[in-house]
Amino acid sequence: MASNPACLFCRIIKREIPSKVLFETEHSLAFLDIGPLSEGHTVVIPKHHAQFLHELPDAEMADLLPTAKKVALAIGCKDYNVLQNNGRLAHQAVDHVHFHVIPKPTAEEGLVMDWKAQETNGDKLEELRKRILKL
Repeated sequence: MASNPACLFCRIIKREIPSKVLFETEHSLAFLDIGPLSEGHTVVIPKHHAQFLHELPDAEMADLLPTAKKVALAIGCKDYNVLQNNGRLAHQAVDHVHFHVIPKPTAEEGLVMDWKAQETNGDKLEELRKRILKL
């Protein structure tokens, strides 16, 4: 299992930094966020160190979403967000893959977003699909 001694989350995994653990498996750890957006805000991390999701081996991702599901059920939240960021422009603050499970109890608490959809149409989407798949 890859680890980075300078990584905050790797140090939490090794119990060098204390955390409030909710769930732990062979491949993941879920703990309460120290800067929560709402009560129950939890971070789910793989024990394998990788900065970006696309760098994480598939076998190490096997229980990340099932663990996030366990967190949501344990917290008992009806409305919630599961958030995962990759890179600084995408608001990643810790260079270790992680998922946030953020309860949304009210319009003011939890994750607040301003979704700015771009204008498109079927032809543009088909052109993009072909470019992505290199058809």
